[in-house]
Amino acid sequence: MQPDLDSCHLMETPVAAAPAGDFFPSFLLLGFATLVAALLGAAHRLGLFYQLMHKVDKASIRHGGENVAAVLRAHGVRFLFTLVGGHISPLLVACEKLGIRVVDTRHEVTAVFAADAVARLTGTVGVAAVTAGPGLTNTVTAVKNAQIAQSPVLLLGGAASTLLQNRGALQAIDQMSLFRPLCKFCASVQRVREIIPTLRAAMAAAQSGTPGPVFVELPVDVLYPYFMVQKEMVSAKPPKGLVGQGVSWYLENYLANLFAGAWEPQPEGPLPLDIPQASPQQVQRCVEILSRAKRPLVLLGSQALLPPTPSDKLRVAVETLGVPCFLGGMARGLLGRSHPLHIRQNRSAALKKADVVVLAGTVCDFRLSYGRVLSRSSKIIIVNRNRKEMLMNSDMFWKPQVAVQDACSLPAVFGPLVLEGQEEAISLQLYPLPSPGDVGSFVVKLAQGLQGQTWASDWAEELRQADRQKEQTFREKASMPVAEHLNPVRVLQLVEETLPDNSILVVDGGDFVGTAAHLVQPRGPLRWLDPGAFGTLGVGAGFALGAKLCQPDAEVWCLFGDGAFGYSLIEFDTFVRHKIPVMALIGNDAGWTQISREQVPCLGSNVACGLAYTGYHKAAMGLGAQGLLLSRESEDQVVKVLHEAQQQCQDGHPVVVNILIGRTDFRDGSIAV
Repeated sequence: MQPDLDSCHLMETPVAAAPAGDFFPSFLLLGFATLVAALLGAAHRLGLFYQLMHKVDKASIRHGGENVAAVLRAHGVRFLFTLVGGHISPLLVACEKLGIRVVDTRHEVTAVFAADAVARLTGTVGVAAVTAGPGLTNTVTAVKNAQIAQSPVLLLGGAASTLLQNRGALQAIDQMSLFRPLCKFCASVQRVREIIPTLRAAMAAAQSGTPGPVFVELPVDVLYPYFMVQKEMVSAKPPKGLVGQGVSWYLENYLANLFAGAWEPQPEGPLPLDIPQASPQQVQRCVEILSRAKRPLVLLGSQALLPPTPSDKLRVAVETLGVPCFLGGMARGLLGRSHPLHIRQNRSAALKKADVVVLAGTVCDFRLSYGRVLSRSSKIIIVNRNRKEMLMNSDMFWKPQVAVQDACSLPAVFGPLVLEGQEEAISLQLYPLPSPGDVGSFVVKLAQGLQGQTWASDWAEELRQADRQKEQTFREKASMPVAEHLNPVRVLQLVEETLPDNSILVVDGGDFVGTAAHLVQPRGPLRWLDPGAFGTLGVGAGFALGAKLCQPDAEVWCLFGDGAFGYSLIEFDTFVRHKIPVMALIGNDAGWTQISREQVPCLGSNVACGLAYTGYHKAAMGLGAQGLLLSRESEDQVVKVLHEAQQQCQDGHPVVVNILIGRTDFRDGSIAV
């Protein structure tokens, strides 16, 4: 049927055309509304509304550095490490006035290493402050080291004025982009009133979850007093012309917004921390697995020593558990010098034999051959605050069959991993804690759940016997003559015999320090400082500085390779100026020996590996420290010289003992990559 076109036409609803004149009022109304919105937005950005409610005290001589110092004091910060620069002078002066000890170093990287040591030894946030631009770029290695070592460090960095960002100011770079990949938290303070809440948030972030470094940028105009910033920002002469008046008005309001509400009272103390805990169900699952073990083994890493679990409580838990254990990182020394549960040698062989392995803060990275040292028949209980680390390389060499993500999530199920050349699947049972999970608290709960449980003594005795055999090999190597100078193995054995119970060991080097790790034992928990998984050279002076300040009654013994000592030498000026007595023992074999051990046999050249038997003790004396020399001529005087160095430290002098050593095959086969 054809439609009735006429009817359709008749049924159309007529639409009256709007008068052309009605369009203009609507357009004007829209334009007016847009203008009002833009003006309100500009007023908000200039802080005009905030200024209506909050006072700008133009007569005040206070400055933002005082706010920084107040927050640090409220958080219990005792030391601020720095290398001075004009951008940060106000906060340094304010900290000194509030009783925070300001310790200036000769290189910014040392300041951050010192803050790292404070963080590790005290369980609080270590703080360093450096100036803008090159001052901050000089800290990058230390900040990255703190990130990998999971140390809660607050780095305060100066910056160009907020008004001069991206305008070619002195030492002005994009500092935020530089530090975002390195830090858990990055913030740039734009107004004085933001200093306190920003620093409180940064301090909490540094310690929550997986600890790590945080960065707060403090532009120069939020640190200095109003009258000084006004002098630099606003011209003293009356503006000329409409444009000049507009610019002057803008700058006056910008300045007012910068300082509005700056001195109003704000909470300064610590914010609550987020420390993840394992659920009772997950702990119970681990208790059941471990209770059926015949050959259990525990590997404790640095995370086990993090707050809130005190080291003495953790030690009691490990002893109650009664499982043989290997200790690494900051966990070294947890059980003292010679505890029957502490196994020190042949870790790979022990892991192959164990039927249940507890990786408590230990990561399957290069230190565990990426997980390849784990037996395919072992059950692995793993706990770590960092989920990425917890499951590292589990998709390659130790494929988990079950991974419990957290207390609320369903278990993630993985298929078996088949390695090339193998017909059978490798199926490892993984029972991790929540992601993340606190290690120390977990070990305590595990010990409580297994109280009364005992394991056959033959397993621990088998491991101890392997230890004794390895140590006999060390004694044999110590008695072997070397081509020149002193045998480093024998020297380190004498260091082990001389080391006092109140000592803190700082290690910085390659071959000499690698040898020391087998021979020298820390006397207690939190008495061993090494760089961690990043393998950074140059940590020694900073770590020693922080350690001695935290524990002034301890003897700080630094074991240096001669290559590594080159980074720390100038800081003996710092030790002398600040009256910080530490001992440095340099294993001087005139080379980068850890590298040459591989480079020469593999590539046939010792290029760039050679150093000289430099008189480092004389260089230290030139900086005002004491210097001693040990060589083959004084082979029978090693212990005497060590005691002399101790006495000089007790008298208040930093000391360098330059120990000329020869080369042995002790570390043949060790890798440097």
